[in-house]
Amino acid sequence: MSHHPANKVCFITGGSGRLGRALAISLAENGYSVFFTYRSSEKEAGEVLRSVRAHSPESHMARCDVSKVDDIRSAFRTFENHFGRLDLLVASASNFFSTTLPEISENEWDSLVDTNLKGTFFTMQEGASIMKEQPFVSRIITMSDVSANLVWRNFAPYTASKQAIQHLTRVFAKVFAPKILVNSIAPGTVTINPEWNREPDYELARDIPLQRIGTPEDIMEAILFLVRSDYVTGQVVTVDGGRLLN
Repeated sequence: MSHHPANKVCFITGGSGRLGRALAISLAENGYSVFFTYRSSEKEAGEVLRSVRAHSPESHMARCDVSKVDDIRSAFRTFENHFGRLDLLVASASNFFSTTLPEISENEWDSLVDTNLKGTFFTMQEGASIMKEQPFVSRIITMSDVSANLVWRNFAPYTASKQAIQHLTRVFAKVFAPKILVNSIAPGTVTINPEWNREPDYELARDIPLQRIGTPEDIMEAILFLVRSDYVTGQVVTVDGGRLLN
Protein backbone atom coordinates (compact mmCIF):
# COMPACT_ATOMS: atom_id res chain seq x y z
CA MET A 1 0.00 0.00 0.00
CA SER A 2 1.34 3.42 -0.90
CA HIS A 3 -1.25 5.37 1.08
CA HIS A 4 -0.54 8.00 3.71
CA PRO A 5 -3.16 7.51 6.43
CA ALA A 6 -2.52 11.03 7.75
CA ASN A 7 -3.96 12.50 4.54
CA LYS A 8 -7.64 12.56 3.84
CA VAL A 9 -8.43 10.89 0.53
CA CYS A 10 -10.87 12.05 -2.13
CA PHE A 11 -12.19 10.11 -5.14
CA ILE A 12 -13.57 12.32 -7.97
CA THR A 13 -15.20 11.13 -11.20
CA GLY A 14 -14.91 13.34 -14.26
CA GLY A 15 -11.69 14.99 -13.13
CA SER A 16 -10.56 16.24 -16.53
CA GLY A 17 -13.64 18.38 -17.30
CA ARG A 18 -13.53 22.08 -16.56
CA LEU A 19 -15.33 21.82 -13.23
CA GLY A 20 -13.86 18.45 -12.22
CA ARG A 21 -10.34 19.69 -12.92
CA ALA A 22 -10.82 22.76 -10.71
CA LEU A 23 -12.27 20.65 -7.90
CA ALA A 24 -9.44 18.09 -8.07
CA ILE A 25 -6.79 20.80 -7.84
CA SER A 26 -8.61 22.69 -5.07
CA LEU A 27 -9.06 19.56 -2.98
CA ALA A 28 -5.35 18.78 -3.35
CA GLU A 29 -4.62 22.36 -2.20
CA ASN A 30 -6.90 21.71 0.77
CA GLY A 31 -4.83 18.76 1.93
CA TYR A 32 -6.52 15.82 0.22
CA SER A 33 -4.80 13.02 -1.63
CA VAL A 34 -6.82 12.89 -4.84
CA PHE A 35 -7.79 9.99 -7.09
CA PHE A 36 -9.75 11.07 -10.16
CA THR A 37 -11.19 9.42 -13.24
CA TYR A 38 -11.41 10.67 -16.81
CA ARG A 39 -13.20 9.17 -19.80
CA SER A 40 -11.46 10.13 -23.02
CA SER A 41 -9.32 13.24 -22.62
CA GLU A 42 -6.09 11.57 -21.54
CA LYS A 43 -3.91 14.56 -22.39
CA GLU A 44 -6.02 16.96 -20.29
CA ALA A 45 -6.18 14.37 -17.51
CA GLY A 46 -2.38 14.14 -17.47
CA GLU A 47 -2.15 17.92 -17.10
CA VAL A 48 -4.63 17.83 -14.21
CA LEU A 49 -2.64 15.07 -12.52
CA ARG A 50 0.55 17.15 -12.76
CA SER A 51 -1.23 20.13 -11.18
CA VAL A 52 -2.73 17.94 -8.45
CA ARG A 53 0.60 16.24 -7.69
CA ALA A 54 2.20 19.64 -7.12
CA HIS A 55 0.13 19.68 -3.90
CA SER A 56 -0.29 15.96 -3.17
CA PRO A 57 2.41 13.86 -4.87
CA GLU A 58 0.68 10.57 -3.99
CA SER A 59 -2.40 11.38 -6.12
CA HIS A 60 -3.47 9.11 -9.00
CA MET A 61 -5.90 8.91 -11.90
CA ALA A 62 -7.62 6.16 -13.91
CA ARG A 63 -9.53 5.98 -17.17
CA CYS A 64 -13.20 5.21 -16.52
CA ASP A 65 -16.38 5.47 -18.57
CA VAL A 66 -18.93 5.80 -15.75
CA SER A 67 -21.73 4.63 -18.06
CA LYS A 68 -20.17 1.16 -17.70
CA VAL A 69 -20.44 -0.44 -14.26
CA ASP A 70 -17.40 -2.66 -14.93
CA ASP A 71 -15.32 0.47 -15.54
CA ILE A 72 -16.48 1.98 -12.24
CA ARG A 73 -15.65 -1.19 -10.30
CA SER A 74 -12.27 -1.43 -11.97
CA ALA A 75 -11.49 2.21 -11.08
CA PHE A 76 -12.36 1.54 -7.45
CA ARG A 77 -10.08 -1.55 -7.39
CA THR A 78 -7.25 0.62 -8.76
CA PHE A 79 -8.09 3.22 -6.13
CA GLU A 80 -7.92 0.64 -3.33
CA ASN A 81 -4.50 -0.49 -4.55
CA HIS A 82 -3.21 3.01 -3.87
CA PHE A 83 -5.20 4.16 -0.85
CA GLY A 84 -6.36 2.55 2.35
CA ARG A 85 -9.17 4.95 3.13
CA LEU A 86 -11.87 7.07 1.47
CA ASP A 87 -13.00 10.31 3.14
CA LEU A 88 -14.78 12.10 0.30
CA LEU A 89 -16.41 10.93 -2.92
CA VAL A 90 -17.40 13.58 -5.48
CA ALA A 91 -19.50 12.19 -8.33
CA SER A 92 -18.99 14.91 -10.93
CA ALA A 93 -18.74 12.96 -14.21
CA SER A 94 -21.54 14.23 -16.42
CA ASN A 95 -22.71 14.40 -20.00
CA PHE A 96 -24.60 17.42 -21.36
CA PHE A 97 -26.13 18.20 -24.73
CA SER A 98 -29.49 19.37 -25.99
CA THR A 99 -32.19 17.00 -27.25
CA THR A 100 -35.45 17.99 -28.92
CA LEU A 101 -38.82 16.38 -28.26
CA PRO A 102 -40.30 14.36 -29.86
CA GLU A 103 -37.15 13.34 -31.78
CA ILE A 104 -34.96 12.07 -28.94
CA SER A 105 -33.24 8.83 -29.95
CA GLU A 106 -32.49 5.85 -27.75
CA ASN A 107 -28.77 6.53 -28.20
CA GLU A 108 -29.14 10.13 -26.98
CA TRP A 109 -31.19 8.97 -24.00
CA ASP A 110 -28.66 6.26 -23.10
CA SER A 111 -25.71 8.60 -23.50
CA LEU A 112 -27.17 11.11 -21.04
CA VAL A 113 -28.95 8.85 -18.57
CA ASP A 114 -26.30 6.11 -18.40
CA THR A 115 -23.50 8.59 -17.73
CA ASN A 116 -25.35 10.97 -15.42
CA LEU A 117 -27.76 8.75 -13.51
CA LYS A 118 -26.53 5.17 -13.76
CA GLY A 119 -22.93 6.32 -13.50
CA THR A 120 -23.60 8.43 -10.42
CA PHE A 121 -25.61 5.66 -8.76
CA PHE A 122 -22.99 2.93 -9.16
CA THR A 123 -20.17 5.33 -8.23
CA MET A 124 -22.05 6.14 -5.00
CA GLN A 125 -22.74 2.46 -4.36
CA GLU A 126 -19.07 1.48 -4.75
CA GLY A 127 -17.94 4.40 -2.59
CA ALA A 128 -20.50 3.69 0.12
CA SER A 129 -19.48 0.04 0.33
CA ILE A 130 -15.93 1.15 1.24
CA MET A 131 -17.05 3.99 3.51
CA LYS A 132 -19.54 2.01 5.60
CA GLU A 133 -16.74 -0.25 6.86
CA GLN A 134 -14.57 2.65 8.05
CA PRO A 135 -14.42 3.71 11.71
CA PHE A 136 -14.96 7.40 10.88
CA VAL A 137 -17.59 9.58 9.21
CA SER A 138 -17.09 10.13 5.49
CA ARG A 139 -18.93 12.10 2.82
CA ILE A 140 -20.44 11.71 -0.63
CA ILE A 141 -21.22 14.76 -2.79
CA THR A 142 -23.16 14.42 -6.03
CA MET A 143 -23.32 17.09 -8.70
CA SER A 144 -26.81 17.87 -9.91
CA ASP A 145 -28.02 21.03 -11.60
CA VAL A 146 -30.53 23.86 -11.04
CA SER A 147 -32.30 22.62 -14.16
CA ALA A 148 -33.60 19.71 -12.03
CA ASN A 149 -36.09 22.29 -10.73
CA LEU A 150 -36.72 24.09 -14.00
CA VAL A 151 -38.54 23.00 -17.14
CA TRP A 152 -36.16 23.29 -20.06
CA ARG A 153 -37.67 22.36 -23.42
CA ASN A 154 -34.64 20.83 -25.07
CA PHE A 155 -32.92 18.89 -22.31
CA ALA A 156 -35.45 16.31 -21.07
CA PRO A 157 -33.12 13.30 -20.54
CA TYR A 158 -30.43 15.54 -19.02
CA THR A 159 -32.70 17.35 -16.56
CA ALA A 160 -34.56 14.14 -15.64
CA SER A 161 -31.21 12.50 -14.82
CA LYS A 162 -30.21 15.46 -12.63
CA GLN A 163 -33.53 15.46 -10.77
CA ALA A 164 -33.09 11.73 -10.15
CA ILE A 165 -29.58 12.31 -8.77
CA GLN A 166 -31.09 14.62 -6.13
CA HIS A 167 -33.54 11.88 -5.15
CA LEU A 168 -30.78 9.25 -4.96
CA THR A 169 -28.81 11.65 -2.76
CA ARG A 170 -31.66 11.64 -0.23
CA VAL A 171 -32.02 7.84 -0.35
CA PHE A 172 -28.30 7.24 0.21
CA ALA A 173 -28.30 9.85 3.00
CA LYS A 174 -31.08 7.98 4.79
CA VAL A 175 -29.64 4.49 4.28
CA PHE A 176 -26.08 5.29 5.33
CA ALA A 177 -26.68 7.74 8.20
CA PRO A 178 -24.96 8.41 10.53
CA LYS A 179 -21.80 6.92 8.99
CA ILE A 180 -21.87 8.69 5.62
CA LEU A 181 -23.14 12.23 4.99
CA VAL A 182 -24.59 12.46 1.47
CA ASN A 183 -25.43 15.78 -0.18
CA SER A 184 -25.78 17.25 -3.64
CA ILE A 185 -24.57 20.51 -5.13
CA ALA A 186 -26.76 22.07 -7.83
CA PRO A 187 -24.73 24.60 -9.80
CA GLY A 188 -26.45 27.24 -11.87
CA THR A 189 -24.70 28.71 -14.89
CA VAL A 190 -20.99 28.04 -14.28
CA THR A 191 -18.08 28.63 -16.68
CA ILE A 192 -19.92 28.17 -19.94
CA ASN A 193 -18.60 25.77 -22.53
CA PRO A 194 -18.06 27.86 -25.71
CA GLU A 195 -19.05 24.81 -27.79
CA TRP A 196 -22.57 24.83 -26.35
CA ASN A 197 -23.17 28.48 -25.87
CA ARG A 198 -22.56 31.26 -28.33
CA GLU A 199 -23.90 34.00 -26.09
CA PRO A 200 -21.41 36.25 -24.30
CA ASP A 201 -21.23 35.93 -20.51
CA TYR A 202 -22.99 39.24 -19.88
CA GLU A 203 -26.09 38.05 -21.77
CA LEU A 204 -26.21 34.85 -19.74
CA ALA A 205 -25.75 36.86 -16.54
CA ARG A 206 -28.85 38.97 -17.30
CA ASP A 207 -31.11 36.22 -15.89
CA ILE A 208 -29.02 35.85 -12.72
CA PRO A 209 -29.85 38.17 -9.80
CA LEU A 210 -26.19 38.29 -8.73
CA GLN A 211 -25.32 39.51 -12.23
CA ARG A 212 -22.53 37.08 -13.05
CA ILE A 213 -22.12 33.46 -14.05
CA GLY A 214 -20.61 31.17 -11.45
CA THR A 215 -17.02 29.99 -11.16
CA PRO A 216 -15.53 26.66 -10.07
CA GLU A 217 -14.45 28.52 -6.88
CA ASP A 218 -18.12 29.14 -6.06
CA ILE A 219 -18.77 25.39 -6.29
CA MET A 220 -15.62 24.63 -4.28
CA GLU A 221 -16.84 26.86 -1.43
CA ALA A 222 -19.99 24.72 -1.22
CA ILE A 223 -17.92 21.52 -1.18
CA LEU A 224 -15.73 22.89 1.62
CA PHE A 225 -18.87 23.79 3.58
CA LEU A 226 -20.21 20.24 3.21
CA VAL A 227 -16.83 18.76 4.09
CA ARG A 228 -16.65 20.78 7.32
CA SER A 229 -20.27 20.35 8.34
CA ASP A 230 -21.16 17.47 10.66
CA TYR A 231 -24.92 18.05 10.73
CA VAL A 232 -26.03 18.35 7.11
CA THR A 233 -27.15 15.32 5.10
CA GLY A 234 -29.67 14.61 2.35
CA GLN A 235 -29.58 18.20 1.15
CA VAL A 236 -29.26 19.92 -2.20
CA VAL A 237 -27.09 23.02 -1.94
CA THR A 238 -28.01 25.30 -4.81
CA VAL A 239 -25.15 27.55 -5.98
CA ASP A 240 -26.77 29.59 -8.70
CA GLY A 241 -26.40 33.30 -7.95
CA GLY A 242 -30.16 33.43 -7.35
CA ARG A 243 -31.09 32.00 -10.75
CA LEU A 244 -34.01 29.97 -9.34
CA LEU A 245 -35.56 33.15 -7.93
CA ASN A 246 -36.67 34.23 -11.40
